[in-house]
Amino acid sequence: MKISNYTKEFKYNWQLAAPVMLGMLGHTFVSFVDNIMVGQLGTAQLAAVSLGNSFMFIAMSLGIGFSTAITPLIAEADGEQNFINGKSSFKHGLFLCTVLGILLFLLVFFAKPVMYLMKQPLDVVELAIPYLDLVAVSLIPLIVFQAFKQFSDGLSMTKYPMYATILANIINVILNYAFIFGKLGMPEMGIVGAAYGTLISRVVMVAHIWYLLSNNDKSKNYVTKIKFFILDKLMLKKIIDLGMPSAMQMFFEVAIFTAAIWLSGLLGKNPQAANQIALNLSSMTFMVATGLSVAAMVRVGNQKGLKKYLELRRIAHSIFFLGIILATVFAILFLVFHTQLPKLYLDHNDVENAIDNREVMQIASKLLLVAAVFQISDSIQVLVLGALRGLQDVKVPMVLVFISYWVVGFPISWFLGKNEAFASMGVWFGLLAGLTVAAILLYIRFHFLTKKLILSNN
Repeated sequence: MKISNYTKEFKYNWQLAAPVMLGMLGHTFVSFVDNIMVGQLGTAQLAAVSLGNSFMFIAMSLGIGFSTAITPLIAEADGEQNFINGKSSFKHGLFLCTVLGILLFLLVFFAKPVMYLMKQPLDVVELAIPYLDLVAVSLIPLIVFQAFKQFSDGLSMTKYPMYATILANIINVILNYAFIFGKLGMPEMGIVGAAYGTLISRVVMVAHIWYLLSNNDKSKNYVTKIKFFILDKLMLKKIIDLGMPSAMQMFFEVAIFTAAIWLSGLLGKNPQAANQIALNLSSMTFMVATGLSVAAMVRVGNQKGLKKYLELRRIAHSIFFLGIILATVFAILFLVFHTQLPKLYLDHNDVENAIDNREVMQIASKLLLVAAVFQISDSIQVLVLGALRGLQDVKVPMVLVFISYWVVGFPISWFLGKNEAFASMGVWFGLLAGLTVAAILLYIRFHFLTKKLILSNN
């Protein structure tokens, strides 16, 4: 097949994915801004935000992963032009995401004492706890927002979540500046101020996306006049059956990166702060792949609804191809600028912490070399996961993801991530191994399923 059969899809794939990328980057940008502003306070404060967010990342992975069940159901209903199924999928998805957001908030709030059992630096733990008290509440609006976002993506209306996220980011930057440093007439709160900024901006984000969707002709009948507590057990079961394996897929991946934060904490506050810098930078490039993953989910879901399986496979491969090109560009950027990028996060004029800052930047620059190598495998695994979700295939991928990260990746991080081995670099060698195995296994699964669908349709 000619390469033009794939490249001709690039423009539409990009148009669909770009708003999702910007929206996902917006979520990461909240963390990016928090890290840069908090980094000016010192390495202990940066490590505390890293530790607090490690709990948040786990909870967010479950909530965001679960919400992805909504997108393929909406995309398939949209392809079939079945409004009743579409509205039912959204309503039940919104209900479940709201319940899950409350449960995740309670889980994180009451899990704080675990920090003392994790052998993390004590000064870091004592800074992290008040930060986590507030930022945990923001899980509720965040997961509710995800329900609206995944619904909007499923209708191929990917710009609205982007608009809401951009507004939230502007508010977050202003509030962070005011609350962290005591500007604009506000009290100086340090890292607790960053938590206030995150919470308020996420509430605004939910309100804004509902306003946008309720004023659009295509979506307003879906998001208004919702009988929230009149529920269909079969639809609840369908979303839970799709959502729970998707949540576990994302949990297994995020959990290994969270384990990297904890393993880095065992090495000290400076390795932990360096890990946070490298993780934040690599997560920003990952959000680009995640945007394309949503495009894969939507377009594969549409073609599944139309039963056009050859087209489904061609379109999916065109998205994989575009993703690999972009990942290669990011890999080159990380390699070229691996020493410069960590400098964004720390105060060069801080004489008191100069030695710590220098060590953090040295470690982070080495970790970015490993991050450069795994850009391609990280991109492939998330793109193929998106395509498999579009096929509503979630249970087998969940098992494959677990094997990749926890049977292969984590043991390598554990054994190589000790001071007497490769320290922080060893932790990231495990991440590289897990992502690479996941990319290979998930693609094999996609290849098998699509071939089977094509043969069964002939």
